[in-house]
Amino acid sequence: MRPGSVVPMWVKVCGLSEASDVAAAVDAGVDAIGFVFAPGSPRTVEPERVAALLAGVPESVLTVGVFRRQSVEEVSRIAGAAGVQAVQLHGDEPPEAFQELQAMGWRTLRATSAVHYASENAAERAAYAEELLLLDAPDPGAGKTFDTIALVANPPTRTWILAGGLTPENVQGLVAELRPWGVDVSSGVESSRGVKSPELIRSFVHAARTARAV
Repeated sequence: MRPGSVVPMWVKVCGLSEASDVAAAVDAGVDAIGFVFAPGSPRTVEPERVAALLAGVPESVLTVGVFRRQSVEEVSRIAGAAGVQAVQLHGDEPPEAFQELQAMGWRTLRATSAVHYASENAAERAAYAEELLLLDAPDPGAGKTFDTIALVANPPTRTWILAGGLTPENVQGLVAELRPWGVDVSSGVESSRGVKSPELIRSFVHAARTARAV
């Protein structure tokens, strides 16, 4: 997960739950796949199912468990049972949660809304010490983009990933506007809410991979 050349784009497909979708993402050449363990989402899966889905995934593909407002103990227990490599906290958890999980040996991704991130000062941002930063829409998983004015005016100075309403049709334009290091998609590759489309996964990855060449 180190920044390299500006091309190709780092790509993560999130909210997977079926073997065909995992295979489509891996075959398309994604850098990471994500599984939702946060309660209340139409994409939530059991850790035992994820463990089975990961059986054929190469180690070069980062596997991520997504959590929201869950205790450090619950995050570590579920992530361990699932066999993922990293944890993504998506509920405005405090810096201490990231520090504790890192001390347990977990790689960490911090997901927050672009609006919230814009309100933080440099010290507040640095306190998290997460491996990767993901900037999302205010309502994650809803398939809606957000007002990009604040990010254009004051872009992050570190490696970051764009999420929130991305689709095969809009990813190239948003990458050109915001210049993220990576992109993360979930609802934008679904045929219906919570149901992934292998065809849309392949289309998104191709569009994202070629985004900076446009």
